[in-house]
Amino acid sequence: MTTILTGDADAQRNAYNAAFHALGLSWYWDAAHYANAAACSDDRTGLRNYLAAHQPHLLSAHDADFLIQTILATKASCHAQACAAGRDPGAFINWPEIQQRQIGV
Repeated sequence: MTTILTGDADAQRNAYNAAFHALGLSWYWDAAHYANAAACSDDRTGLRNYLAAHQPHLLSAHDADFLIQTILATKASCHAQACAAGRDPGAFINWPEIQQRQIGV
């Protein structure tokens, strides 16, 4: 079970959004989406609930446990990379802008 400290919420949300971006998923968790996921008993349950509610088509195409494990491993890696680079993992990042697809790219 992963416990999220309140002061760490932005860092955790950034790590999720970085993982989504790294995996080529055009998802963005704003504070409300993250709060809903974090309110669950653990990260796996929060992701499973999110997938069921917002990405159900993926659950018919992919094994849910594999998808969840991949997201969580990538999230951990993204968070560790931000910390290792000396960045504030909770700093503001404009994820919707980063996630925009650019024409011709």
